[in-house]
Amino acid sequence: MTRILLLGGTTEASRMAAALAASGLPALFSYAGRTGAPAPQPLPTRIGGFGGVAGLVAFLRSENIGAVIDATHPFAAQMSRNALAACAETGVPLVALERAPWRAEPGDRWTSVPDIAAAVAALPEAGARVFLAIGKQTLAPFAGKPGNHYLLRLVDPPEAPLPLPDAEAVIARGPFSAEGDMALLRTHRITHVVAKNAGGAGAEAKLIAARALGLGVILIDRPALPPREVCADVAGVRDWLAAHGFPPRGV
Repeated sequence: MTRILLLGGTTEASRMAAALAASGLPALFSYAGRTGAPAPQPLPTRIGGFGGVAGLVAFLRSENIGAVIDATHPFAAQMSRNALAACAETGVPLVALERAPWRAEPGDRWTSVPDIAAAVAALPEAGARVFLAIGKQTLAPFAGKPGNHYLLRLVDPPEAPLPLPDAEAVIARGPFSAEGDMALLRTHRITHVVAKNAGGAGAEAKLIAARALGLGVILIDRPALPPREVCADVAGVRDWLAAHGFPPRGV
């Protein structure tokens, strides 16, 4: 039986999983495994990497995958590149379920930068109190500005000391509210916010809070990816699946 592989880890991926389950389509949900307790899904689920392009090619063939939906985080660029390469090699059609990036609104004080190194460079040398809303994978470069204080928000408690000389972490799982993030920024006397332009409503609260408080935001642009077919919502992916041999089956 040909199956659909859903590469997940986002709110949109969870919505897609629910739609696939409701449609009765044979599908498998895949988590990268970067959080200790990922949200349960209404589909058979696997956790962990594939072993690069070659490993994913082998998986697509061994599991009889007939379509891939890439609903990974917009900054999970390597996984998206691997999926494109593996699908090109195997001839398996791929579509990305990709949410739109955030756009500046009146009152925003955004500085757009291309990458982590540029975000570090955009911060003051010392004296800033920085909310680093970027996860835990790319913290080390900020140690280059040790005169600042850094606040992190992580899904899981760190397993090792933070690679920053003056930092603290709050442990919380989104989605977050603007009111809650305003309180967080005030309590910790934040002067700057550093975030990735992930888009979506679930993580936008910090930007709304920064706007209301008049704080500067250093926003990291999404990494560039090769051309691929993209849908903006679950309905679009359902139509794409039907056009590629996976019409809804009902329950």
